[in-house]
Amino acid sequence: MEKRLVILGSTGSIGTQTLEIVDANPELTVVALAAGRNVSRMEEQIRKYKPSYAVMWDESAATDLKEKTKDLNIQILSGMDGLLFISTLEEYDILVTAIVGMIGIRPTIAALEKKKIIALANKETLVTAGHIIMPLSKQMNAPIYPVDSEHSAIFQSLQGMPRERVEKILLTASGGPFRGKKRNELTEITVEDALKHPNWSMGRKITVDSATLVNKGLEMIEAKWLFGVEMDRIKVLIHPQSILHSAVQYVDGGIIGQMGVPDMKLPIQYAIFYPDRLYMDTPRVDFMSLQSMTFEEPDEETFLGLPFARKAAAVGGTMPTVFNAANEKAVALFLDRKIKFLEIYDLIQASMENHKAVQNPSVDEILAAEAETYEFIAGKLS
Repeated sequence: MEKRLVILGSTGSIGTQTLEIVDANPELTVVALAAGRNVSRMEEQIRKYKPSYAVMWDESAATDLKEKTKDLNIQILSGMDGLLFISTLEEYDILVTAIVGMIGIRPTIAALEKKKIIALANKETLVTAGHIIMPLSKQMNAPIYPVDSEHSAIFQSLQGMPRERVEKILLTASGGPFRGKKRNELTEITVEDALKHPNWSMGRKITVDSATLVNKGLEMIEAKWLFGVEMDRIKVLIHPQSILHSAVQYVDGGIIGQMGVPDMKLPIQYAIFYPDRLYMDTPRVDFMSLQSMTFEEPDEETFLGLPFARKAAAVGGTMPTVFNAANEKAVALFLDRKIKFLEIYDLIQASMENHKAVQNPSVDEILAAEAETYEFIAGKLS
């Protein structure tokens, strides 16, 4: 059965791996692609997958792309208007939202209103607007299937089980490149150090987020919304081998988890073809070679991503937006070598302490909190 995709963030890590799944499954077709400003990569994708529409967030990039593809029968759009246009098209089935940042919120809402299936790889959407997104998904009977490996593992572990019998979510984390180090050992960490993830191949920002454990904090908040489980029932386990991708513990003490090699294509494909499971030509776990799997408590005195996330969720309202936005800006500054690694935490903490949360915020209030956070950080650095 044909499945027609719109992919937001097609030139990034999740987007390109989604297109590899398209390559392996002829029943998948691409209706539209969207990216930020990577014109050369987008041109390659357009020529290969022949979508009817392409969107560049950057207007000058869209102009450049139009010129480069004028020999093709394709409509090139730009900005939020372009994202909303392709997200509300009639002629597709699944929106793969792998775009980075809160620009993913409005297209997701628009697609849900059109009763589209969402394959969600954009954390910010639920972290900042879960109170809007999840009720809308239920109201429109438009399912959200998680693409993050951990949330996909939880989703798979819930299949056929009554949700009210869930006792605890066990959310695993590799621990990142600095697992076992103490705060005084992180003072001179370089960008190159932070980008050396031991197990996963991911984009630069999410790799740094894994090193700070902010990524796991964001995932806790996302899991709260996706699965209707309060934060105190979500336990993070450091699991360096990244074989158990997460698990669910039930009220009878039974634990069901999902295991596999660290490969994002499995959760992407599962979200697209749910509830089916199709063949995938990827390595299998060899338990004889693995021999052991280990688990540790996270060091929350060194890696502050988890306590910050709990505080943001406890305050609620716009505070998770500030947590996310401050981290986004701080990581960008670190990657540009303008601040040190541990200053990421300092900027998040200062931003959260400065903010007066608005409860039950609208999308406009969420975006205003993001802008306020960016302005606050700019002021601190000037």
